[in-house]
Amino acid sequence: MRGVSITEPGDADVLHLTDVDAPSPGPGQVVIDTAAAGVNRADVMQRLGHYPPPKGASPLPGLEVSGTIRQLGPDVEGWSIGDEVCALVDGGGYAEQVLVPAAQLLPVPAGVSLQDAAGLPEVACTVWSNVFGTNTGCLTANLQPGEVFLVHGGSSGIGTMAIQLATAAGARVAVTAGSEEKLAFCRDLGADITVNYREQDFVEEVRAATDGHGADVILDLMGAKYLPRNVDLLATAGRLVVIGLMGGRTGELDLGALLRKRAAVIATSLRARPADEKAAIVAAVREHVWPLLEEGAVRPIIHGTHPLDRAADAHRELEASGHIGKILLTP
Repeated sequence: MRGVSITEPGDADVLHLTDVDAPSPGPGQVVIDTAAAGVNRADVMQRLGHYPPPKGASPLPGLEVSGTIRQLGPDVEGWSIGDEVCALVDGGGYAEQVLVPAAQLLPVPAGVSLQDAAGLPEVACTVWSNVFGTNTGCLTANLQPGEVFLVHGGSSGIGTMAIQLATAAGARVAVTAGSEEKLAFCRDLGADITVNYREQDFVEEVRAATDGHGADVILDLMGAKYLPRNVDLLATAGRLVVIGLMGGRTGELDLGALLRKRAAVIATSLRARPADEKAAIVAAVREHVWPLLEEGAVRPIIHGTHPLDRAADAHRELEASGHIGKILLTP
């Protein structure tokens, strides 16, 4: 079969479509014929050499796919060959066939195309486990109805899912984005407070829009660059969840501000979680998010697709940050 390999750490040109060994399922695993694969910032970090795959995972990039079950390993129950599915994977999504733990499979939601479903697992699992977190066995922000929720990068794949889920949960949603087009799209999804980070200070804007209250929960992909301002904006008992380091790894944390506000800073990643935690997250997403997708309250936001042999173009588009929603690869 064909898959996209990373020849060495570097820019997008190190991604090459090559012949690789087809996977074979072991106990509790399935093989999927890939219909589409999601492109994520984590894939870019892996390409740059900053985010190696977990032990035992495929060295190929790609953390989410959709497709049709081709093979079942021993001890797999509840799934059949030919089922249309999407999945959270530990690696290897940029390939014509993908090995997946059966506990990380999800059915394609009614009303969602097989291809578009590839844009769901990573963002749904990331947002649910960090912002809501029911039954996932890990620290979360536990967003409540009526609370103010700020998501940075509101037009990203994570952001568009976060807006929709938080709106469905009854929160008041604020976002940052870099253009009026992106902010307008976020408003259409349910965002109430929109801030152009290129022209406005998000601390001032959100505080003014909430009569000084600030944000109860902040979902942040920037890391160090936004840390002091995020803490400044937190309301009493607020929760800052850091899930990305696009703005750096090391920043200054005002512990006095956290103490005064009785606030918390939580930092998490999804890929490195143990298999049982991932299985619990996937199960919670199926229970809580999938009904919202099937009733149309939440939908995948797909910016566009690239063929698998143009994975480098997909990475360039992602890094240029002009997109809204998810970018997919199709074999």
